Amino acid sequence: MNYKRFIYYQGTIGMASSMIFPFYILLIKNVGNSYAQFGWAYGLFALTAALCYPLIGKYADRVGDKTLLNIYSWGMAILLLCFPLATEVYHVYILQVLMGVLGAVQKNSEKTVLARYVTKELAGTQIGRYHVWTSIAAAIAVIATGYLVDFLTIATIFYIASLVYAWSGMQLMKVDKIEAKV
Repeated sequence: MNYKRFIYYQGTIGMASSMIFPFYILLIKNVGNSYAQFGWAYGLFALTAALCYPLIGKYADRVGDKTLLNIYSWGMAILLLCFPLATEVYHVYILQVLMGVLGAVQKNSEKTVLARYVTKELAGTQIGRYHVWTSIAAAIAVIATGYLVDFLTIATIFYIASLVYAWSGMQLMKVDKIEAKV
């Protein structure tokens, strides 16, 4: 995987996550009864990720970036299929804990791949370019999903995002290995 393909991969998963996270509160309002429950759900996600970072970081160099990114893509593709089935707030909490683990896998892998790709002298420029394209992909996804939610159900966006994650996993499977060359 070269730097451009990595940006494409990250843009794809950025689109998938941006499809669900801004509209997430709508799902929780359908399941729960307060915004405090949204706070708990997101807090469980963040806390789980924080607790998982040391373990994931420890194994990142051993198992490889491609393996971890595949775990993230396919794990999210499967997990998002479960969200529309959640009928109780505790279901959402369990899913959030699992997403926290996967989120830690993604964020740690993203940073390690970037660290391997960028050259020391051009790190700011290369990381800036990376963020431009991944942010544009995320912005497009949020705007488009706003229209989708008007015409489809909230559950449908979870299914569509699942397909986008699966697409990212399929693209990643085509890569022999992630090379540290810019």
